[in-house]
Amino acid sequence: MKPTRLIDAGTRGRVESRPELDEFCDALWLEDGLARNSIESYRRDLAQLADWLARAPRAGTLMAASRADLLDYLAHRLQIGARASSSGRLLSAMKRFYRFMLARGRIGVDPTLEIDAPRQTRALPHSLSERDVETLLAAPRVDDAIGLRDRAMLETLYATGLRVTELVSLGVSQLSRDMGVVRVIGKGSKERLVPLGEEALAWLARYFAESRPLILGTRQSSTLFVTARGEAMTRQAFWYRIKLHARTAGVAQPISPHVLRHAFATHLVNHGADLRVVQLLLGHADISTTQIYTHVARERLKDVHRKHHPRG
Repeated sequence: MKPTRLIDAGTRGRVESRPELDEFCDALWLEDGLARNSIESYRRDLAQLADWLARAPRAGTLMAASRADLLDYLAHRLQIGARASSSGRLLSAMKRFYRFMLARGRIGVDPTLEIDAPRQTRALPHSLSERDVETLLAAPRVDDAIGLRDRAMLETLYATGLRVTELVSLGVSQLSRDMGVVRVIGKGSKERLVPLGEEALAWLARYFAESRPLILGTRQSSTLFVTARGEAMTRQAFWYRIKLHARTAGVAQPISPHVLRHAFATHLVNHGADLRVVQLLLGHADISTTQIYTHVARERLKDVHRKHHPRG
């Protein structure tokens, strides 16, 4: 089976197949090891650009687009209310695509060379207080097999700060209870070892002893966290489960799996963790991505000062 078919599976019926995009996405998968979701995002953004170029007054194609064409498209997106973060992601896709085509001699000039990313203010990530996290973790009914599984998943997520895709795709072989770590395969197929901590390990032990055998029955699965059908959970299903438990716990803050990831990082920094260590645990390629948590900690200190200082 050609790699293109594997990549196109998630976008079939949504975007038209284009040979230049097939070639580019194949390279992202085979050479760069990009995750499927990232590849689909690149394809979708570039396909929308190609559609707009075909309908523009100076009807054109991706391969023949000029700097002026791309600036017109970015201006069009601004007019229809696209966010700076969305346009920044699009420009990143365009730059990568045209550098790829230039390196292969398919175009003579990179039209994105003198196009700068739109300025954007970086919003502080939503997080939860330590009390809210404790309330959320205690919400699932642990006398029920599915509830115990959910408790083990939530404990693992908060203990490790995994991305939701990393969590739901964990295999049993990636967990070492003896060493107290989990081997995570993150973005770009990069591996990292993340400690679990005693609390998460204790709940995982209960899950293996009391819950997983009941959920699986006579079936076999290499997936760590299984559903009632004996399969791996989807990201959407876990998002639904965490929202359900947040309602049960009465957590008023916006909640998602990513919020628990942010809580993991924020609480580490609040308790004095080195930023480089947090970067390694989160699997960030660049320390600048992790530095947002120093701002979060700073805002928390300001809030504590306002509340408790007599002249705050």
